Amino acid sequence: MADDGKEVSHLGPQPCQKTSDTYRTHNLPERFNQPDCFHGYNARKEHPTFRTTSATYGGVPPTVHTVPTSWHGKSQKFTEHLGMSGMYRNHSLNTSTDKSKV
Repeated sequence: MADDGKEVSHLGPQPCQKTSDTYRTHNLPERFNQPDCFHGYNARKEHPTFRTTSATYGGVPPTVHTVPTSWHGKSQKFTEHLGMSGMYRNHSLNTSTDKSKV
């Protein structure tokens, strides 16, 4: 124990626990495979009057038990094609009246 009452580990930094070590996973991105390595949860304290239940839930860092065990990401085929060809532009006939600027 340290002199301030907190326990000190002499083992050094602990490695992050992997989801694949606990559960059977399939096609899991690295950010979900090592959720203990996420940083930034509860970084800013909020005033208790304005604290919501979503802020309480969102302030809890993920664990290997709360992240998904499989990942079914969507293809980016449409977005890649749209980026190469450009956004759709309507070239149809304009039938509305022009507004006078006077």
